[in-house]
Amino acid sequence: MAAEFTHLHLHTDYSLLDGACDVDKLAKHLEKIGQTSAAITDHGNIFGAVHFFDAMKKKNLKPILGCELYLCKEDDHRGKPDPDSKYNHFLVLAENETGYRNLVRLTSEAALHGFYRKPRVSKKFLAKHSEGLIGFSGCLAGEVSQHIMHGDYAKAKASCGEFEEMFGRGNFFLEVQDHGLAPDKAVIEAMFKLERELNIPLIATNDSHYIADEDARSHEVLLCVQTADSMNNPKRFKFDTQEFYIKSADEMMRMFPNNPEVCSRTMQFPERCALELTKVKNPFPEFPLPLGETIDTYFERICRIGWQHRRDTAIKHLQERGILRKTLADYEERLTREIECIKAMKFPGYFMIVWDFIRYAKEHEIPVGPGRGSAAGSLVAYVMEITDIDPLQNDLLFERFLNPERVSMPDIDIDFCMNRRGEVIEYVRQKYGNDQVAQIITFNTMAAKAAIKDVGRALEMPYGEVDRIAKLVPTTIGITIEQALKDSPQLAQAYEDPKIKELIDTALKLEGLVRGAGVHAAGVVIAPQPLTELVPVTRTKDDAIVTSYDMKAVEKMGLLKMDFLGLTTLTVIDDCLKLIKSNRGETVDMAMVPLDDQRTFEQVFHRALTSGVFQFESGGMRDVLRRYKPNSIEHLTALNALYRPGPMGMIDDFIERKWGRREVEYTLPELEPLLKETLGVMVYQEQVMQISNVIGGYSLGGADLLRRAMGKKDAAEMEKQRAIFLAGAAERKFPKAAAGEIFDQMAKFAGYGFNKSHSAAYSLL
Repeated sequence: MAAEFTHLHLHTDYSLLDGACDVDKLAKHLEKIGQTSAAITDHGNIFGAVHFFDAMKKKNLKPILGCELYLCKEDDHRGKPDPDSKYNHFLVLAENETGYRNLVRLTSEAALHGFYRKPRVSKKFLAKHSEGLIGFSGCLAGEVSQHIMHGDYAKAKASCGEFEEMFGRGNFFLEVQDHGLAPDKAVIEAMFKLERELNIPLIATNDSHYIADEDARSHEVLLCVQTADSMNNPKRFKFDTQEFYIKSADEMMRMFPNNPEVCSRTMQFPERCALELTKVKNPFPEFPLPLGETIDTYFERICRIGWQHRRDTAIKHLQERGILRKTLADYEERLTREIECIKAMKFPGYFMIVWDFIRYAKEHEIPVGPGRGSAAGSLVAYVMEITDIDPLQNDLLFERFLNPERVSMPDIDIDFCMNRRGEVIEYVRQKYGNDQVAQIITFNTMAAKAAIKDVGRALEMPYGEVDRIAKLVPTTIGITIEQALKDSPQLAQAYEDPKIKELIDTALKLEGLVRGAGVHAAGVVIAPQPLTELVPVTRTKDDAIVTSYDMKAVEKMGLLKMDFLGLTTLTVIDDCLKLIKSNRGETVDMAMVPLDDQRTFEQVFHRALTSGVFQFESGGMRDVLRRYKPNSIEHLTALNALYRPGPMGMIDDFIERKWGRREVEYTLPELEPLLKETLGVMVYQEQVMQISNVIGGYSLGGADLLRRAMGKKDAAEMEKQRAIFLAGAAERKFPKAAAGEIFDQMAKFAGYGFNKSHSAAYSLL
């Protein structure tokens, strides 16, 4: 009976350690039991909104956004709370965009200014921000139910009138639940009486905290994790029945056989709640411009001035030494092409924001890294001194960074000195406003080992035994318990013990759930208006103000997100330069340090004396250095890219080719200029793009789309791209067999290929 009920009171794992519903598993279960929609109503927050909407839409289900608010007894939640301060639960759903904006304001206000044990808001504040919201009287902890439970029907009736006045006729509903709890019967009777007397419609909900009825015990364990209690404690906090799961329409109808309308009435809300979470239209804050300039003209002027400076310093230095690989005309053409592309994609504002805070850092002698990620492939970034690696000298591709054929937000991540990174973030706050800049929340989830340990504590199993079981889970990144049982024979054997089986089975149900919140190590959002007008914000335990949406959700909402990373290596280099200045009176310009000094390669890298050298200090990497004996920055770049979990198996072959013990061969002569630097081995994603361009006739933008498709391993898309590649190769008169072999090599490689721009920038560092 899918069309007769929809869940409107539902807690996911974003009701931290209280709800046990992972949003993907939740959507799958709703589809299985024939539901067509559901609401998310977590306790006091909308942390999971974006991910819930995504999960529901993947299953073609209608998502509804709501929240179970904590309404405080005081008139003003900002005042000093009474030590005995109480609060009531109150359910709201967002009907439209206005409702969403108000829900953002309510949850942000509660977290920032109303937090006392819980994020609370006052009725007065709710009344001011009730437009676009639909209100419900809530569960047994709701104000109306509490008055009934205390025997004060008149007060319950008065509360209903107050809420109906607050939301408007037709926007406030009575809520009835039956979990088999002692007070349920009296509350249900009174709710039906209120409906008759006040003509306020009554709807049925189930206070769902876990997915299926068999999850009740694992949810009890989760509550023990929340309260640091034990399942052996009879007085522990727990739910008194096992009815708090996501029931089917049939099950809900059976609970109210004489009043089926309280169930079927819920079906109006998927129609009423037409909210779509839409991207921010213009994510860039207003950048202050000199009189008479537009953002485009000022951006281009800064680029041209920066180009003159680079040409007269670093590039002139390369010319004088006879090692400049491109002509000045090549630089001019590339710079103009990038500028025009950036203007066409409407990203000059982005570059100016980054240019401005990096300029501030350098003017205040805060060490900044030479670049990281694909941004190092941009000449514009180089001339603006956002990066310090010459992309033409290093054969780096702009299209790996920005693709005019697929408009997506640029992503320039910056390394700063670990000790002074906070100063740059503070500068950004001061420039754009405290209310427009925030760091980003991160949610810690229960990984395989952590879930086993948490459950072990709740079950009061001996620490040594639980630790032994947790250590049987392989250390593979992202491994699940299910996979661990397949990969570890010892774990599979231990699983045969009934006690261990209970431990692992319970951990399996809790694995992946959100355990707590923290601050993302690097992410900062800079908004065009106060953040609380766009996305919710909250306060962490350390009193930091952060977005309530995590990194992925922030990106999906189209906000401007940047990574301000702290890197100790920059601090070490800065300390070293200061010591040289202090002890020798010499100022070293790092931009002028030659990258082809053979004494450095022979005395340091050949002998692997690289302890403490960024990216080259591990025992395994030092062994590779001794065997390979690098003699150029290109060698270091290749080794840096190869010494990763995927391509590491190619290192021996790479070394053999370097010393002539294995022949370097090319499937087609046209591959030699593209792969010569890496001895005929595909090492970089950029090489896949260049090969697609030269052999398959792709534009470099199209080649980047092919690279992404290969990385995702979408079989249907790969077949389509293979046909395009072979057709392009045929047009260029390349043999079909050779072209097919090259495509297959690229497809195999794309899963572990590395970004050359990132590798080159970090090798420079």
